[in-house]
Amino acid sequence: MNATSITPASTDRDRAKAQRRQDLLVEATRLFAIRGYAGVSLEDLGAACGISGPAVYRHFSGKSAVLIALLVGVSQDLLKGGKEVRAEGGTPSEVLGRLISFHTDFALARPDMIQVQDRNLEALPEAELHLVRKLQRDYISLWTEQLHLIHPEESATVIRFRAHAAFGLLNSTAHSAHSPRTSKKGLRKLLNQMATAALSTPVG
Repeated sequence: MNATSITPASTDRDRAKAQRRQDLLVEATRLFAIRGYAGVSLEDLGAACGISGPAVYRHFSGKSAVLIALLVGVSQDLLKGGKEVRAEGGTPSEVLGRLISFHTDFALARPDMIQVQDRNLEALPEAELHLVRKLQRDYISLWTEQLHLIHPEESATVIRFRAHAAFGLLNSTAHSAHSPRTSKKGLRKLLNQMATAALSTPVG
């Protein structure tokens, strides 16, 4: 396509299509978190965005494609963000501290996405499940690299356990942050401090 064939009308249509796709992903995240992947139909998803079920096919080949876009996308976002944090440099403790802050912000901003992943990851097709697992391993490696430098005396098994325990703590906000009994004030600082203590304290 040359420059003269790109008209304002086509540009507007492209923007509208991209926005509709994003709206569908947002609603899919919300609905999958509430009902589970199996409990949501394309008709439900379309209705949430004010369109018919068949109209969803203009943006996704099917419900599985929606789940793929969500779970592959969030894993790619986490890995990209983690690499950017590492690229800023600093001591291992400083890099780890920024990784904790980065993941805390993610957990507090996207609790529905965490629930979707927790409940529906195994619903991915095999190839995409393998891809997500690889992206997750690469993301965890960003953390374990810094932990190995902070705790050189610890085994790889203990280091991985530390990292997974921190993720469990931070990702638990997907369940607790929605509770009316949970005060949101100071939650980010509390989570950062708790994760930092868990990852920094030597094992006796």
